[in-house]
Amino acid sequence: MHLAVLKEEVEAKTAAAKTTAVKTAAAPAQAGAMVRLLTCGSVDDGKSTLIGRLLWDAAGVTEDQRAAIALASHNRAFNGEKIDFSLLLDGLQAEREQGITIDIAWRYFETADRRFVIIDSPGHEQYTRNMATGASHADVAILLVDARHGAKRQTRRHAAICNLVGIKKVMLAVNKMDAVNWSEARFREIDIDFRSIAGSFNFAQVVTIPVAALTGDNVARRSLHMPWYGGPTLLDYLEAVDPEAARVDVPFRMPVQLVIRASDDFRGYAGTVTSGRIVVGDRIVDARSGLGATLRRIATMDGDLATAAKGDAVTLVLDTDVDISRGAVLSEVARRPVNADVIEARLVWLSETPFDPEAGYLLRTATDLTPVTSMSISALVDFETLAAEPAHACAVNDIADCRILLGRATALDLFRDLPLTGNFVLVSAIDGATVAGGVITWAQSGAPAVGDNVLVLDRALLARGLCADLGDSPADTAEFHRRAQEVALLLRSVGVPVLIEI
Repeated sequence: MHLAVLKEEVEAKTAAAKTTAVKTAAAPAQAGAMVRLLTCGSVDDGKSTLIGRLLWDAAGVTEDQRAAIALASHNRAFNGEKIDFSLLLDGLQAEREQGITIDIAWRYFETADRRFVIIDSPGHEQYTRNMATGASHADVAILLVDARHGAKRQTRRHAAICNLVGIKKVMLAVNKMDAVNWSEARFREIDIDFRSIAGSFNFAQVVTIPVAALTGDNVARRSLHMPWYGGPTLLDYLEAVDPEAARVDVPFRMPVQLVIRASDDFRGYAGTVTSGRIVVGDRIVDARSGLGATLRRIATMDGDLATAAKGDAVTLVLDTDVDISRGAVLSEVARRPVNADVIEARLVWLSETPFDPEAGYLLRTATDLTPVTSMSISALVDFETLAAEPAHACAVNDIADCRILLGRATALDLFRDLPLTGNFVLVSAIDGATVAGGVITWAQSGAPAVGDNVLVLDRALLARGLCADLGDSPADTAEFHRRAQEVALLLRSVGVPVLIEI
């Protein structure tokens, strides 16, 4: 999805990008904090060309690289003698042959003021999964449109995915302005149209810049062809944009990745702090079991720390041995995650196989894997109106609202509060393939165990009454699950313990 849901894949690609980076030869040590920048938009809108031009003009591309790109461009007869800047990013043979981006291209570069990871994502609908993966780790998005065509359906889908994974700052690059004779009227028309689209989402900032990637106008230098535009160039914007500031007062969270027993007297819980901070002497708790202890040490490879904060990889040593294993989420006592067994979520369906209410799925969080008892789709995002329309099924590249009943309670947060512990991926229980990635919008805790005081909603009971009008079609099956979960929620809200067995 940044859906931190595919974090390991993203970090691996980022590391690989750094080893083959296009970067300045001697960037100053005082360069600003890293900005993770996503480029997205419909196919053929010029994303790779735009970023290639930016690297060519501003990022110190070496002379031998320039000569190689110039030769490759000439051999391909690319626009006569012009440079094909997309060759700086389109690394796969299939990409060069087809002239499109298929996989995500990762490039690391620096200017005098900033360090960047550029995530060049594919525009074709077929590769939406790749785009969502890149978006899950971005701070800022550049969304391109062709000045001749304006926003397309895929533009809306990419904007919706950016919103889904929590990207708050979006720059719309209106590309190929040379193809519309540098028309201010056309630019203003597209700007107004996109801002109406953006109004459907939770973006904190939307900036629109007219550019011509091939000629470099308003990329790293101001255009002489558009004197009517007084805003920043693309490079100006990137060097000035402030990635979403970290929230100050957020609760402590650390998913446990490994339990370390180095000796008989050492038991530590290793992981990376995803939010908040912790100080030696603080009281912490395992959100799922409710077991708590006092923090005695914060150990690292470089020695002990007095405090740990978001992003720190640490091993926590407690004053009492607590039965905590991989998958647990350690938190502060006062503000814990929801120990949820029912969640509502918005997700992007990534699998070529459509959602099947009878299929087996598992919900994977940062370090945990939980069986899904039942799941139903309630709505799909209409990419023309951007409204959520009632639905009971979803297929590849759809963005859907759903309700999921979990086989056991799992420590979760709402995505709007704590993104890194409020997202998930769904995987197939058969082959482990990822089928969807999503964010949690609502969660409820407290599924009861079967006992004398628990109402069991089984298939036979529901089929005799509330669901008597439903058949065996996929749509009716999805509606059966939806009704069962709705009834359970209503009963639990008035204090009746309920267990669904369908």
